Amino acid sequence: MTAPAALDPPQHYLGGIALRLLAMLSLSLMFVLVKTIAEAGIHIVESLFWRQAVVLPLLILWALAHGGLSIFATKRPGVHARRAAMGLTGMALNFGGMIYLPMAEATTINLSVPIICVFLAAALLGERVGWARWSAVIIGFVGVLVVLNPTTLLSQGFEGDHGLGTLIALGGAVMTALITIQVRDLGRTESALAIVFWFSLISMIPLGIALPFVMVPHSIGEWGLLVGLGLLGAVVQLSLTGALRLAPVSVVTPMDYSSLLWSIACGWWFFGTLPAETTWVGAPLIVVSGLFIAWREHRLHIERQKDITA
Repeated sequence: MTAPAALDPPQHYLGGIALRLLAMLSLSLMFVLVKTIAEAGIHIVESLFWRQAVVLPLLILWALAHGGLSIFATKRPGVHARRAAMGLTGMALNFGGMIYLPMAEATTINLSVPIICVFLAAALLGERVGWARWSAVIIGFVGVLVVLNPTTLLSQGFEGDHGLGTLIALGGAVMTALITIQVRDLGRTESALAIVFWFSLISMIPLGIALPFVMVPHSIGEWGLLVGLGLLGAVVQLSLTGALRLAPVSVVTPMDYSSLLWSIACGWWFFGTLPAETTWVGAPLIVVSGLFIAWREHRLHIERQKDITA
C-alpha cells in the first residue's frame, strides 16, 4: 500500500492578495511607529529588540496550534545564522532610512529591490537574464536615479538628515535584495515559518546583549508604541507567510507596490509631509519596471512547468 501524497495547501488567490495588501498596510503603519518612536528619543536598537521580541511568542503559539514546535526543525543552523545577521542589518538600515527620510521617499527607494535582485541573480547565481528583463531593469534604474537626485547629492554631499537617509535607505534596499537571494536558497529546504522563527530567535542574541546599554525608562505611552511596533511586525510576518500559502509569488508580489500609496497617505496624515517632485517622477518608472519583472517571472515559471511536464 502506497503512502498518500502530501496535500498542497488550498489555493485562494483573492485571499492571498488580501493578505498581501494587509501586510503592506501594516508595514506602513509599523514605519509610522518607527518614526514616532525615534522622535521620542528611543534608540533604534531598542526598537529592533521589541520588534523581534513580540513576534517570537506569537510564532510559537502559531506553531503549537498547527502541529507543534517541530515545524521549526532545521538542519541548516549556519545558514539561518547568516540570514539572521543579514536580516538584522537590513532591518536596521530600513528603519534608519524611514527615520531620516519622508516615508514615501524611503518606500520608493525600497521598491527598487526587485530591480537589484535581477542584478544579483545574474552576478551571484549565474541566472540568465534576457533583453526584456534587462530593459525593465534599466528603466527602473533610471527611476531610482531620479528619486535619489544625484545632482543634488553630489553638490551637497551626504551631509544632513536627507543625504544620510538616502544613503542608508539605498543600503537597506541592497541588503533586502541580498536577503531575498538568501531566502530563495533557504526556501528549498525550510518552511517560511521556520525561516522567520530562526531569524527572530537568532537576532535576539546581539539585540539582547546591546539592549542594557541603550534602554531608558519609558512612559506608558512609549511602552504602547513599542508593543504596537512588535504586534504590527507580527501581523506583517504572518500576513506575508499566509499570502504565500494561498497564492503564488507572482500573484501576490505586485501588491507590494500598494505600500507606496499607504506611505504617501501615512506621511501626509501623521507627519504632514508629501513626496518630493523627483519621487513623483521616479516612482512610476520603478513601479512599472517591478511589475514587468514580476510578470516576466510568472511567464518564465509557466514555461518551466510546461517543460517539466512535457
